[in-house]
Amino acid sequence: MSKSQRPEQAPLSRRTLFAGAGTLGAVAAAAALIPRGPMEAPAAPVARPVPTHGGGYSLTDHVQHYYKTARV
Repeated sequence: MSKSQRPEQAPLSRRTLFAGAGTLGAVAAAAALIPRGPMEAPAAPVARPVPTHGGGYSLTDHVQHYYKTARV
């Protein structure tokens, strides 16, 4: 084929380029929202044992050290 027989190809304009980029962004956003598979149920929280005396507070060495350093 000679050059005169080929159909003319329109030059890529800025308007076409930005429209294509906007469309591509919209498709990517829509694809991110589509769920890919069955969702797993959230894990049940681990139950801590309830202390029988004192409500769970214990005066440890660490706590005593904090009280000593926090004095004004």
